[in-house]
Amino acid sequence: MSNTLMDDPLLYLNHPHHPSSSSSPAAVSDADSYLLETPQIGSASGSFQNEGFLGGGGLDAGFINEPDYGFSRPDFRQGALVGTVELYDRHVFLCYKNPQVWPPRIEAAEFDRLPRLLAAALTARKADMKQQTRLTICEGHDGTETSNGDVLIFPDMIRYRRLTHFDVDTFVEEVFVKDGEWLHGSPEALRGWYIFVCCHGARDRRCGICGPSVISRFKDEMESRGLQGKVSVSSCSHIGGHKYAGNVIIFGPNVKKEILGHWYGYVMPDDVPVLLEQHIGKGEIVDCLWRGQMGLSEEDQKKSQELRLQVNGGTNVETSTRDSTQTNEVSANMCGSQLEGTRCCQTNEGSPCCQNPAFQEKREDSDFSKGTAKFTAEMNSKKQVSRSNSFKGAGSRKVCSMPTWYECWEREDTYAALAVIGAAISVAFAYNCYKQLG
Repeated sequence: MSNTLMDDPLLYLNHPHHPSSSSSPAAVSDADSYLLETPQIGSASGSFQNEGFLGGGGLDAGFINEPDYGFSRPDFRQGALVGTVELYDRHVFLCYKNPQVWPPRIEAAEFDRLPRLLAAALTARKADMKQQTRLTICEGHDGTETSNGDVLIFPDMIRYRRLTHFDVDTFVEEVFVKDGEWLHGSPEALRGWYIFVCCHGARDRRCGICGPSVISRFKDEMESRGLQGKVSVSSCSHIGGHKYAGNVIIFGPNVKKEILGHWYGYVMPDDVPVLLEQHIGKGEIVDCLWRGQMGLSEEDQKKSQELRLQVNGGTNVETSTRDSTQTNEVSANMCGSQLEGTRCCQTNEGSPCCQNPAFQEKREDSDFSKGTAKFTAEMNSKKQVSRSNSFKGAGSRKVCSMPTWYECWEREDTYAALAVIGAAISVAFAYNCYKQLG
C-alpha cells in the first residue's frame, strides 16, 4: 500500500488493502507526530446529537506553536505534489456538523452514528459497487444550503437531503450498488463549483491551522468578486496527505462540460485568487499546486502534467515527480504565479517549477471549439531574490524579481519598435534629399 493511502484517513472504500476500522489506540510514529488522538465525545442517541466542543478542531491555541504547523512549518512545500492522489471514481460527502466537534477518526467514532454507519455500509458493499468510492465528511448546518444529513455525490453532481442512520443500508444499496435513485428522496442537481478545504484539526494540527485561513480567504474573495451562488466553499474532514496542508479539492466542469475533481496542496491564502481566476475562471490547472485528479491513477497524473508542459513549451522543465524520493535540482527553482503583471514565487521542492501556474490559454478558435484547453509553461528562474519569512522560526523563502524590460518584451513591442525606427529613417532620408534638391 502506498504512503499516500497510509496517510489517508477517511475512507478509501474500494481499495483492496483498506484497513478495517478499529477503536483501539494506534501507535504513533515519528512521521505521525503531527497527529492528534483526542478522546471521542458525544451522546449515544440520535444521528446528530454529538454536540461536544473540542475547541478549534481539537486544537488548544495556548499549546500550539503556529509556526511549527502553519505555512512556515519546516516541511511546508518540501515534497513532490503531483501523483499523490489515489485512483478513485466517485467522491461522496456527508454533511455533518463542523470541524470543532469532529473527533480524529469520525468515520469510526462510536457516538457519531450517521458517519460511522454510512462508512461501515459502504465498506461492506464495496465489492458490489462498480465505482471506487471515497467518503469524506463536510460541514453541515441545519437550515442552510448544506444541512446535517445531506449527501453530495461527485462527479454525479447530485444532492440527497436529510439521510438518517435508519436509512443508510437502503441508501447505499439503491444509490451506490444499483446506481439508481434513492426511493425515499429525490436527487437535486448541483450547479456551479464546489470547493472543499481540509480543516480537520483534531486529526492533524497542520490541517487545523492552515485550512481555516484558506477558507476565510476563499469567502472574502468570493464576496468581492460576486461569486456567491456560483461557487461554494466548505470545510471537510481529512482527505489524505497531512503534510500537504492546506489541502483543497475543486469540483466543477471542464471545457467539455465534464465534471472533474482536482486536488491541490500547499495552498496558502495568497494562492486563492490564482485558483479562482485561473482554475475556476479560465479552466486552467495551477500545476505548481496540483496534486492530481479524481479518475486518474498516480502515474497518469504525472503523465498528464508532463503532457501539458511538453505541448506548451515546458519540455525543459525538470520533473522528478516520478519518484518523490529522488533528488530534484529544480528545488532551487521557484514556483511562479503571475497575476496582473506581478510575479511571486515560492519554494516547492520536487514540483515542476519554475512555471506559470496559470498556463495562459491558447486562443486558437479551432482548438477551443473542440474543447481543447491549451496551456503555456513559463520559466521564471533567471532572477530570484530571497526574502525572510514573516513567521518566527521559519526559513527563508524566495521570490522572483520583477521582470526586466527584455524579459517582458513582447513580439508586438518588437514590431512597433521596428516600425518607429523605419519611419525615422525614412523621414531622415527624405529630409536629406530635400536639402540636396534645395
